[in-house]
Amino acid sequence: MSEAAERMTRVDNAWLRMDNDVNLMMIVGVWLLEPAIRYEVLCERIADRLLQYPRFRQRVVQDKLGSNWVEDEDFDIEHHVVREALPRQRGQSERAALQARCGELATTPLDPAYPLWQFHLVEHYEGGSAVIVRIHHCIGDGISLTSVVMSITDDGELPMEHLTPLTHGDDEDWLSTTVIKPLTDIAVKAIDLSGEGVSRSMDLVAHPKAGARQLARTGYRVATDLAALALMEDDSPTRLKGKPLGRKIVAWGEPIPLDVVKSVGKAMGASINDVLLACVAGAFGDYLRELGDDPAGKGIRAMVPVNLRPLDEAYKLGNRFGLAPLVLPIGLRNPIERVYAVRSRMGVLKGSYQPLLAFGVLAVAGLLNKTAQDALLGLFAKKATAVMTNVPGPTKALRFCGTTLRQSIFWVPQSGDVAVGVSIFSYDGGVQFALITDTALCPEPQKIIDRFGPELEKLLLLTLMLPWAA
Repeated sequence: MSEAAERMTRVDNAWLRMDNDVNLMMIVGVWLLEPAIRYEVLCERIADRLLQYPRFRQRVVQDKLGSNWVEDEDFDIEHHVVREALPRQRGQSERAALQARCGELATTPLDPAYPLWQFHLVEHYEGGSAVIVRIHHCIGDGISLTSVVMSITDDGELPMEHLTPLTHGDDEDWLSTTVIKPLTDIAVKAIDLSGEGVSRSMDLVAHPKAGARQLARTGYRVATDLAALALMEDDSPTRLKGKPLGRKIVAWGEPIPLDVVKSVGKAMGASINDVLLACVAGAFGDYLRELGDDPAGKGIRAMVPVNLRPLDEAYKLGNRFGLAPLVLPIGLRNPIERVYAVRSRMGVLKGSYQPLLAFGVLAVAGLLNKTAQDALLGLFAKKATAVMTNVPGPTKALRFCGTTLRQSIFWVPQSGDVAVGVSIFSYDGGVQFALITDTALCPEPQKIIDRFGPELEKLLLLTLMLPWAA
């Protein structure tokens, strides 16, 4: 093995080994560009910008003790940036053809003999071009990869630290440094899922002057949250939960004005996230009713990634997030009631140690063999119907190689037997929803996507009917 080999962290190793027959741990995304871009131009930009990050020049080599990042001495950019044909069936739209191809690529493993990423260029798509991006989760999480990928745009800037080896210190005390010490600090109780409280908590160390009463309360909360994770009830049975087959289909919608979401949230005393998640719950509930199911009294649990790093360090690759279980009230037909139900449940999670504890579980899983890891992480998968993520993007439209990035879409991967992935992404003053599902359990995710807009319109109409202050 090369002397320049770098040990993979335990959490990243857990993500590397999480691939199974029905779910691959790849983050898949699409950039829609106008006008069209040429293959040679894309290759040049990737070589000049993305390859400045060492991780994208490294392949993974596994041994008995874990995994290592090793420089690919035979790196060939033409393996990683490929031309993509987009065949269309009779009567099939370009978007439908692109969605079908994205679903196929989401179930096509990356070659482990090479660095684990690829860009697929559809040179001619809707008057411009489309770029499908596939990056294995072991390279980084959604926040870090968004930061890195956005840095290769025309106005993007590579951080000075991008040439520094992406190490995380001595692996022996890594778990203690990143999990145990933050948990002993009383300030962790101020974690806020909608801000950077969680991020800052990862950098805190033990507070030597914390009173015994405060520490006792903290210890009690940690124990309570740990029990809550371990003793989660089974998720409500719906047609969305079952045994997936490993065939994926993706869908996305047009952006919704973010100002409208903000206005609704302000009128109701709720956050933007509360409003968006209430729309997600409403869309799923209405979809199930159309199919003849009755979701009354039911909720589906979504595992929500929570960022555990300062946002100004988002460019640092690797996985630094925990998981918070959120039950979406799909059985509530009243949209106002749904917003308040989501707000209440998010309030319970704020201040929770569950994201940090879930992060610790991933670290422990990275130490186990593959069979034991699958058994441990399978406990989470059995309790959830979906994985759902909300990633903030740039507030203004970006340019890439002289073209305009008109839409940016991505899909969160699912683990175990989870068959539904919900992605919410804000960009250029809009917010959009994307879904990836297994065809065995949800063969038409576009029918759910098409319900997000109407759900927001219901909330907007009801908001306008509220009494106006003088």
